[in-house]
Amino acid sequence: MLTGMKHLHSTLAVILLVALVISIVITAVNYFKANPYNRKIALLGLIAAHLQMVIGIIYYFSLKYHTMFSSGVMKNPDMRLKLIEHPLTMLIGIVLITIGYSKAKRATESYAANRTVFIMYTIGLILVLSRLPWSTWSLIN
Repeated sequence: MLTGMKHLHSTLAVILLVALVISIVITAVNYFKANPYNRKIALLGLIAAHLQMVIGIIYYFSLKYHTMFSSGVMKNPDMRLKLIEHPLTMLIGIVLITIGYSKAKRATESYAANRTVFIMYTIGLILVLSRLPWSTWSLIN
């Protein structure tokens, strides 16, 4: 079961990256050309992020990572990445994506909505890319 969860989490990561890039590019085009805000495109990135987060949380607790905290975790770069850096950074990135979508939904002007999604989704994508465990990613190896 854990192998399947790992592959699902890795596959959904690719889907999340593609969805975020699509959302960012289309929103950027809408922002710079003063086109109307496309809520469905922003929703694509939001749904992908939340789905990935739910699977990630299930995987995190299935591996019993939450029981492995000790003083030695911070000295081991691999364990620090898996137990602390990756989950925390991904959570912050997804929270920013959620805030961006929520603020854009309440925006009265398309310009402001496009700008909010563009900025928040881009920051979220940068955070996600910064803490992906590229060396252990099952799609690459």
